[in-house]
Amino acid sequence: MASKTRDVIELPPTLTVRELAEALNVTPIELIKTLMNVGVMASLNQTVDFDTAAIVAEELGREVRLALPEEEAKPEDEGELPLWRKWLQAEPEEKLQPRPPVVAVLGHVDHGKTTLLDAIRNTNVAEREAGGITQHIRAYQIEHEGQKITFIDTPGHAAFTSLRARGAKGADIVVLVVAADDGVMPQTREAINHARAARVPIVVAINKIDKPNARPERVRQQLADLGLIPQEWGGDTIMVEISARQRQNLDELLDAILLVAESSDIRANPQGRVFGTVIEAQRKKGQGVVATLLVQNGTLRVGDVLVAGTTYGKVRALFDHTGKRIKAAGPSTPVGMLGFHDIPEAGSLFFKVKNEKEARSIVEKRLEEIEQRRREKRKKVDLESLFEQLQQGEVKSLRLVIKVDVQGSLEPIVSSIQRIAERNEIPVEILHADVGNITENDVMLAAASNAIVIGFNVKADAAARRVAEREGVSIRIYRVIYELLEDIEKALKGLLEPEVQEVVLGEAEVLQVFPAAKLGKVAGCRVRRGVIRRNARVRVMRGDQVLYDGEIASLKRFKDDVREVREGFECGIGIKGFKNFQPGDRLVCYTLEERKPE
Repeated sequence: MASKTRDVIELPPTLTVRELAEALNVTPIELIKTLMNVGVMASLNQTVDFDTAAIVAEELGREVRLALPEEEAKPEDEGELPLWRKWLQAEPEEKLQPRPPVVAVLGHVDHGKTTLLDAIRNTNVAEREAGGITQHIRAYQIEHEGQKITFIDTPGHAAFTSLRARGAKGADIVVLVVAADDGVMPQTREAINHARAARVPIVVAINKIDKPNARPERVRQQLADLGLIPQEWGGDTIMVEISARQRQNLDELLDAILLVAESSDIRANPQGRVFGTVIEAQRKKGQGVVATLLVQNGTLRVGDVLVAGTTYGKVRALFDHTGKRIKAAGPSTPVGMLGFHDIPEAGSLFFKVKNEKEARSIVEKRLEEIEQRRREKRKKVDLESLFEQLQQGEVKSLRLVIKVDVQGSLEPIVSSIQRIAERNEIPVEILHADVGNITENDVMLAAASNAIVIGFNVKADAAARRVAEREGVSIRIYRVIYELLEDIEKALKGLLEPEVQEVVLGEAEVLQVFPAAKLGKVAGCRVRRGVIRRNARVRVMRGDQVLYDGEIASLKRFKDDVREVREGFECGIGIKGFKNFQPGDRLVCYTLEERKPE
C-alpha cells in the first residue's frame, strides 16, 4: 500500500510561538497546550528554536524542515485566489473594462519603501512616521504617462506580517524594494511569499544605488537564488536600479509597472457588483468611524449601504486620497469613507447590499455564527461548576493561573490553596503564579490547560478580557484573601453559589436633550451597538467617568413606547433619578445575571 505523503513545512531557525502556530495552521491555544505536553512552558510572543518546533510539529502530525535560502522559492501560481478575485471572475466578460493597476510596495524594514512613494508623490510622508518606520497601510493614486496607478504602502518590519499579507492580496502587482547595500533580508523573503500566495507579478526596485557600498549584482544573484530571475539573465522578472532619495530612475520603474500591467488582465466592471477591500479603519472624534477602502469592482457612491465583516453602514461621505470630497469612486480607487457603525477589520472584504435591513440581517447572522462556534469550542471551567465536573470526571484537578499585586501576597496565597486542596484530597495544579496584572498571555495559558485565572488586588487588561470571553476562561478577582480562599474551598466542596455578573446589552450616544414632564429630561439617542432594552439598567458615561448608574424608566421610538431599540436606530431614553444629560454622553445598557454552571 502506498503511504500518504504529507506537505513539508519550512521553518526558520527561530520563530515565536504565534508565528509557529500560523505556520502549522493550528490555534495558538492548541500549540501552547502541545508545548506543555512536551515540557515547554512558553507564552505567545516567546521565541522557540527549530528543534523545539520540530518536536511540536511531530506531535501535531506535521512534517517540517529547516528553511534554507535556496529552498524558499515556491511556484508562482501557488496559493488560493483571494475572494475578491473569485467574485471578479463571476462578472460578465463583455462588461469588463481596463482599470488602473493596484501596486503593493513590499520589502524589508528601512529599505526605502516609504521614501520611494514619497519621491513618486513628491510629498514627505517618511519624516512624519515614528522613527521613520511606516506604522499603517496607506493607499495613494498617481498619474504617469497619462495612466493612473494606485499604490498601497505597507509596513516593513516583522510586527506587521498580516498587514503586508493584506496589502499583497489587494494588489495586481507587487513592487519589491531591496536595498542595494543590504541585500535580501528576512522580510524580503516573506514579501516574496506573500506575492506568490496572492499570485501577482513582482517588479523589483533595487534601491539605494547611490550608496558607495551598493552591490546591485549581488542583490540580483540573491533574488535569482529565490526564483526571481532578472530579465537580463533570461528570466521574466523586471529589476530596476533606483535611488529613491536622489529621485533616480523613478520614471523607468513606473514604466516597468505599466509594462507589466499591460501584459496582465487588469479589468473590472464599473457597472457591476460593488466590492473591495478595507485597507485600514479607525474611530476619530467628531467624525465617527473613518475607513480607507480600495474599490475593486463596481462604482461606490454616497448613500450606498455596505457590509464589512461584522459591521455595516451607509456611506455618508467619500474622500479621495488628497482629502477632497467626491460623490463616487470606480475600480482601483482608494477612498476615505464615513458611515460604518463599528470599526471594520483591516483586510476584510466589503460589499454593497440593498438596504440597512439586509445589512443588519447579514451582520447578525455572522455574529450568531461566531458566538455559536465560541460556545461549541469548549465547555467553560469555573469555580461554580468545578465540583460538578470533578464528580462527573470531566476534570481531574483544579488548575490555576494566579496573579497578585505584590510578592509578599504570592507565597501565602499559593501555600493556603495547596493546604485547602490537601484537606479536600483534590489535586491542585498552579500553572503560573506571578506579580502583575492579568494579561492576554495568562488567559491563553489558562485556555490551553482548562484552568481558572485568579487575581488578587490586580486588574485584567482589555485584551485579556476579550480573549477570556472568546475562549470561555473564568477570571475571578479578589480584594480580600480570606474571600479568595473561602471561594476555592466552597468550590471544591460544591457549596459555591453562582456568581452575579454584568452582561452588557448595548450602548447609545446622546445626540440631544429634551424636557419631559415626569422625568425632567430625556435623552435623544442613537444606538451605536447592540440593543437598548426597557427595564434594564443603564450607566451614564461622560468620557471615562461614570456619572450615574440606575434603571431605564422610559424608552420610546418617536411617540411610541417600545420594549427595545437596536443598533443604528434613534430613540428617547429616560432614566430614574437622572436628568443631567449632555450631547456626547454614552449610555451603557446592561443586566445583572447569575452565572450558573454550564
